[in-house]
Amino acid sequence: MAGLLSACGSPVVTSLTGGQPATADVIFWHLFGGGDGENMATMVDTVQKTTGHSVESTLLSWGNPYYTKLSLAASSNRPPDVALTHLSRLPTLAQAGLLTPWSDTGLGQLGVTQDKFTPAAWEKATIDGETWALPLDTHPFVLYYNEALAKQAGLLNDAGDNLVDISGQERFVEALTELKKASGKYGVTMPTITDPSTVWRWFYTVYSGLAGPIVSDSGTEVTVDDDAMNEAFAFIQSLTQELGLMGGSVTPDLAKQQFSNGDAGFLLDGVWNIALYRDVKDLKFNMVPIPALLGDKPVAYADSHALIIPKSSARSAEREGYAEQFIQGILGQSAVWAGGGHVPAWLPVQESAEFKALSPQKNYVDAAFNAVYDPAGWYTGAGSDFQNQMGGVISTVITGATKPPNGTSQIKRALRQFASTNAPVS
Repeated sequence: MAGLLSACGSPVVTSLTGGQPATADVIFWHLFGGGDGENMATMVDTVQKTTGHSVESTLLSWGNPYYTKLSLAASSNRPPDVALTHLSRLPTLAQAGLLTPWSDTGLGQLGVTQDKFTPAAWEKATIDGETWALPLDTHPFVLYYNEALAKQAGLLNDAGDNLVDISGQERFVEALTELKKASGKYGVTMPTITDPSTVWRWFYTVYSGLAGPIVSDSGTEVTVDDDAMNEAFAFIQSLTQELGLMGGSVTPDLAKQQFSNGDAGFLLDGVWNIALYRDVKDLKFNMVPIPALLGDKPVAYADSHALIIPKSSARSAEREGYAEQFIQGILGQSAVWAGGGHVPAWLPVQESAEFKALSPQKNYVDAAFNAVYDPAGWYTGAGSDFQNQMGGVISTVITGATKPPNGTSQIKRALRQFASTNAPVS
């Protein structure tokens, strides 16, 4: 807090100390650096020029620090006018009464309505029948593939622009086996250690093909399907231990190296890491949804960035209108946002010629419609201790240190502890 207060002129400080920020028509908080930050800056600049309203953007630290500051500002009744959230973090903000619901805004009159959003993202933004956020994107966990190795392994379709059908556990393993022959090392790679969030995304993609959420009732009831979890654990462990199709102890840097150097034909990762491979010399790759594996239908673990209007009784109706026009404008600019790998949740952009010209983004749009998010609970979501704990257990199964049934027991034990802990808000 002392560090925050030292920068007395900042929007963060004025929000926490009770002064309404008035440095621009719209105060906007987000958590994007790097390429995403550059894209967001371009979008904000365009919206400013289009609406004629000034916007002050504030970049805050990703993860728990961001959500802590946002919650403090909103609870003090001096929040930013618009902010970004992960949809996996939305339930806590909404249930704490910190947000303005869509139905209380004029966004509907501006044409920002349910029928213009990817259904899975809109559903995740809706809690107990009330919509609390406007999804900007879906960023799913997908399958990257090396085009040259896929061709050598006989996995490309006749047009050469996609994979042949590799759905189902047996066919998927066959594809990895052929890719291992082509690469001489591995069929697939991904970070399996020191990256618990990625490990969690992979496991939950596989498990969700067989069963529903692992917790229910806002995270207070553990609903693990033991047989499904044991089967999912056995499958992902077999790839590293019995079959040798994936390295067992792979750091994020090693996974990048293996895919970049052609030591693995597939990579399991989020679409947001597309920038890591675009400029790799001699690497031609594509990206597609992960096929159905243990179940009949494909599933993609995903999250979404979404725009919210934090509640404030001190915000004027005029300023509220500026915030709504800003949200409408940002959604309309989401083809720029797609440059970072994200699938626009705003269907007018998703279905536009501009977006359909983007490759490989256009190839994995279906993953946004097959999205499964973190189960709802105050302790789940992007950058949470929940993901770290789940991923920590899953890593030990992948590396062979823990047997699948023991992994299931450890997951359930951790979930029971989370579920029995009182939420910080009601």
